[in-house]
Order: sequence, then structure tokens, then C-alpha cells
Amino acid sequence: MEKAVLSTELGSTVYPGRGIVAGLSGDGQFAVIAYFIMGRSANSRNRVFVTDGSGIRTQAFDESKMEDPSLIIYAPVRVLGNRTIVTNGDQTDTIFEGFENDLSMEEALRSREFEPDAPNYTPRISCVMRCRDGKADYQMSILKSNNGDPAECLRNTFSFDHPAAGEGHFIHTYADNGNPLPSFEGEPTRVEIPEGGINEFTKLVWDSLNEDNKVSLFTRFIDLRTGSTQSRIVNKNHEC
Repeated sequence: MEKAVLSTELGSTVYPGRGIVAGLSGDGQFAVIAYFIMGRSANSRNRVFVTDGSGIRTQAFDESKMEDPSLIIYAPVRVLGNRTIVTNGDQTDTIFEGFENDLSMEEALRSREFEPDAPNYTPRISCVMRCRDGKADYQMSILKSNNGDPAECLRNTFSFDHPAAGEGHFIHTYADNGNPLPSFEGEPTRVEIPEGGINEFTKLVWDSLNEDNKVSLFTRFIDLRTGSTQSRIVNKNHEC
């Protein structure tokens, strides 16, 4: 797969939904993670990311306007030891608890399916970034309906054992805008992680997302030499 320009890939559709980027910085010294959410409804747009321990969670920006918290209030990022879990739903907790019981990500997710939001049946996308001994590897997963048929759940897991410096992968929930929303297809897109630090990376990702639909963004750089982290949160509601 040819390596895509990250900014171009992020902006190639007005509604990729929720997305995860994982990879290594250009100098190979940092594991790089990004997670963003978008929204079309007022309920989906009424959200912000907030710090929660070593991870983050979503919460309502205006509690009085929250219509339905199911599927939109969850912890997208949790950390267990040297593993950072990033997902688009409460399967973050499923993976975390699976690790505590010596299950792999794939084994833990056997208990889960796509979201029950007919007719979209939004895919559940997940990523685990593991950093140890000065190196990183990561896995990505997608659970989705069979072309909109909820009778079958398609389960795909992708492993990246030796990521190259300046390279990553991008997976998101929707192939494009539509009614119903078409699910992501194929393997995670191979993308370039541009040179620069976390501030430049965060700005590039945020600026590349559709202005009308983007809601929140989380980024993290993990120093592979020390294990220390740098994180950023951008909330559109806080810009108003």
C-alpha cells in the first residue's frame, strides 16, 4: 500500500466519523497516537474530551442538552502498564479487563460486536499501542456488520510489529457521509507521520478535519526511551 499524506487522508471525506491514527514520529523516538470524534446530530456534537487519570473520557459540554448518553459517553483512552488502549466506545473497558485476565485484544473483543445503532451499525474500532525496551508495536481492530446486515459481525485485526519511523496507520468508522453511513472498508490506511513535535502534529490533524463536523481530538506522544508522555486535547466546544 502506498503511503498517503496524513492531512490529505484526514480531509478526504467530510464525515469519517471517529478515527484512530497510530505510528512512530519521524525521528523514531516517539510512539504517536491520535483519536478524534465527529458528529452530525446535536447530541453527538454536545461533547468534549476531559482527562481521566492516565487516559481520557467523553462528557457532555452542556448537561442540560444531553439527550442520550448511550454510545457517546465512554472512556476512549485507558492505560495498563506499557499498553495504551484507544477505542471509539466502551470496548476500551472490555480490552482493559481482558488484559487483566490474560486475554489478547482479539480474544477480549470476541464478546463485542458493532454498535446497535441501526441502520448505521457503526463499527467498533480499537487500537493497542505497546511500548517496551525502546520499541513500539501496535494492533488495530474493526468489528463491523456484513455490508449493513446485522446478522453477521465481521472481525478484522491488523498487527504492526515493527513500525517504521515517520509512518503510521489510520482507521475510521465510516467510508464517507451518507444515510445510512457506509462502514470503513479494507485495511488501515498507511500514512506518513510528518516531522515535528506533538503541537505540530495536533494542529495538522485538527486543521485537516472537516470544520463543520469535527468535535474533539486527543493526541499523545510516548517517549520510547523514558516512557514519559505528552498529551493534547482540542475541543471545538471550547473554541466558542
